[in-house]
Amino acid sequence: MKIALSQINTTVGDLDFNKEKILKYYSNSIKLNADIVVFPELAITGYPPQDLLLENGFVDDNLITLKEIASQATIPMIIGFVRKENGRLYNSAALCQNGKIVNTYDKILLPTYDVFDEDRYFENGKIPGIWKMVIDRKKVNLGIQICEDLWDRDYNTKVSKLQKEKNADLIINISASPYHEGRIAERQELIKEKVKDIKIPFLYCNLIGGQDELIFDGESLAYNANCEQIAQGKVFGEDLIIVDLETTSKKEYPVLPNEEKLYNALCLGVKDYFRKTGHTDALIGLSGGIDSALVACIAADALESDKVHGVSMPSLFSSGHSKSDAKELADNLNINFDTIAIQTVVNSFENTLQGQFEGTIRNVAEENIQARTRGNILMAISNKFGWMVLSTGNKTEIALGYCTLYGDMSGGLSVISDLSKIDVYRVSRWVNEVAGYDRIPKSTLEKAPSAELSEDQVDPFDYDIVSPLVDAIIEERKSPKELIENGADKELVMRLYRLIRINEFKRRQAAPGLRVSPKAFGVGRRVPIVNHYQGKLV
Repeated sequence: MKIALSQINTTVGDLDFNKEKILKYYSNSIKLNADIVVFPELAITGYPPQDLLLENGFVDDNLITLKEIASQATIPMIIGFVRKENGRLYNSAALCQNGKIVNTYDKILLPTYDVFDEDRYFENGKIPGIWKMVIDRKKVNLGIQICEDLWDRDYNTKVSKLQKEKNADLIINISASPYHEGRIAERQELIKEKVKDIKIPFLYCNLIGGQDELIFDGESLAYNANCEQIAQGKVFGEDLIIVDLETTSKKEYPVLPNEEKLYNALCLGVKDYFRKTGHTDALIGLSGGIDSALVACIAADALESDKVHGVSMPSLFSSGHSKSDAKELADNLNINFDTIAIQTVVNSFENTLQGQFEGTIRNVAEENIQARTRGNILMAISNKFGWMVLSTGNKTEIALGYCTLYGDMSGGLSVISDLSKIDVYRVSRWVNEVAGYDRIPKSTLEKAPSAELSEDQVDPFDYDIVSPLVDAIIEERKSPKELIENGADKELVMRLYRLIRINEFKRRQAAPGLRVSPKAFGVGRRVPIVNHYQGKLV
């Protein structure tokens, strides 16, 4: 039996585009002699459709599209769609064959955590999916699942086990599982755990592509009944994987470095965000620092260098090496480059505010005039030419509020907002290692990080110490008590915890950021802006 796993990149809400892509992959699968063709979760609508599901007509249009696709089906096709019955919606899979929809299955386990909110829209399915089929004159009991049905460790219902008890001969899981670092290993271990228990083949068809904050990596999987991996789809690329359950033997697949996957994930996220929003060109403020350098590299690789515009905006406090590093980076990437000095504009702001600021000590208010001047210049250029501004803040700085509203936070997409400062350095070093030369200037990697908003200013954090603590607080939900008991400095922990808490209002106003960790800022983290919880120490 040959099963085609169609690992496609859909667009949320573009039903006609998705239909044409589905039919194209279906046709190609038939040419490759597939017996069953499989598509990802909610392939017709794109994932996640979110409140589009509440729009008048959207679900009905999805059903019309499914019927149009089914009318062209000959061999069995498994495809994700939204089913409606008695006013209730279901995240469902359809079996289409001989011009008809011959069976459906409703997802049983609905994830409602982190970036998932399916309980808001869908009803749970009740019956484990077993489709009785005839493939090449052989009777097959096909167990059908949808994404979370596999991730049943924390649920009472064990879908795979129930399907085995109902005499399933193999299981196919259609999925829209977003990427984060280490995710493929989690999927592999979970599927192997299932196959060891139920001892039947397990095939997993995943979505790829960027959708707002989410990045879907693909990496569809197939395991035989002996718990051997026999197929794997491309990472961050569309793919058509033909799995022959009768002849395929165990295969080894390379494990890519984490830095490479992080970088490629962000490139895909940027590329699809631009393509799906209709933008073509990116605009980046190049400070000569490590964050803007990495964002520029990602943009150049995602969009092609002639579509990236870098602008250096030096002020009185900008060092010579920052200006030269920005120019060297632009030359290395072959991107467009310009310099706009801002000190005259900054002086004008300060002169205008002289009466209001008279008698006060110079502080962050004056410093941030520089950052906001740069933000205004970038947004003016963006408005004039239609280029999207990419903001360049990293996760550590955004967590601690070490960023300026309407300044360096300005932009349409925050590319590295889910990379800690340590991640930024390790990915940047990987960029140079792969390039075989200092694509990112050596001095950018080696100099002390600085916002350069005052004389001889350097960042007020030791990132080697601070970044892991921030990650522990944000991603692992560690309390101050736990961190201090594990040896962290009490005063530092409480300072960081407070900074993270009081800067939620800034993050609410930040550009959407690309998610590459298990817990990113954005839709998956819902913390009150007004929040007086201090964290217990005892």
